[in-house]
Amino acid sequence: MTESRKSLMLAALAKCVMGLVFMALLLFPAAGTMDYRGGWLLLGLLFIPMIVMGIVLLIKSPELLRRRLDSKEKRSNQRGVIGMSGLIFIVGFVVAGIDYRYGWSHIGDIGVYSAALLFLVGYALYGEVLRENVWLSRTVKVESEQEVISTGLYGIVRHPMYTATLLMFLSMPVILGSLWSLAVFMIYIPIIVVRLLDEEQLLRKELKGYDEYCQKVRWRLLPYLW
Repeated sequence: MTESRKSLMLAALAKCVMGLVFMALLLFPAAGTMDYRGGWLLLGLLFIPMIVMGIVLLIKSPELLRRRLDSKEKRSNQRGVIGMSGLIFIVGFVVAGIDYRYGWSHIGDIGVYSAALLFLVGYALYGEVLRENVWLSRTVKVESEQEVISTGLYGIVRHPMYTATLLMFLSMPVILGSLWSLAVFMIYIPIIVVRLLDEEQLLRKELKGYDEYCQKVRWRLLPYLW
C-alpha cells in the first residue's frame, strides 16, 4: 500500500471511529443505559456498511473517498445548512435517548424493522450514487474536468444522493423508537431543500450542460412530487 493510500485509510478510519463514539455518547447517556436495542441496531446499520463502503472506495476509487472525507465547505449558505443539519443530528439523538429512558413513544417491532429496511434501501441508493458519480464531493463545488451525470439514478432525479440521505435521516429516529426524535428530524426536509437549491444555482452557473440536463430530468428530489 502506498503512503497516500495509507494516510487516506487512516483518515477514513479515524472519522469512522470518531463518528461511532460521538453517536454512542449522544444516545446511551441520554437513555440512561447501555441496554438500548434501537441504539445498537442503528449503530450497526450505519457503521458496518460504512466500513465496507470505505474499503471498496479505498481499493476502487481512492480519489472519490478523498472527496467524501473533505468537509471544508467554502459557500456560506452551505456552511449554515451543514451547521443546522449537525444540530438536528445532535438534538434528535439526545431526544431519542431521553424518549427511551422515559418511555414517551411506543413503536412496535414492525415499525422499527420496517424503518431499518428503509434505512438500508437509502444506504443502497447512496452506494449506487457513489458508483455512478466520481465527482461526488461532500462540499458543494464544481471541478475543472467535472461532467454532468445523467444516467442511472441521475436519469430519474437530479439529486439522488439527497434522496438517499432523506430516506436514511427520516428512518433513523424510528429505528431508535422515538416519535419525538422523528419530529426533530423532520426539520431536515426544508434544510435539504435549501442546500439543494443553492447547489443547483452553482451548477447552472458553472457546470457546462447542467441547464440542458435540468430540462431533461424534471424532478429534483422525489419523482412526480418535486
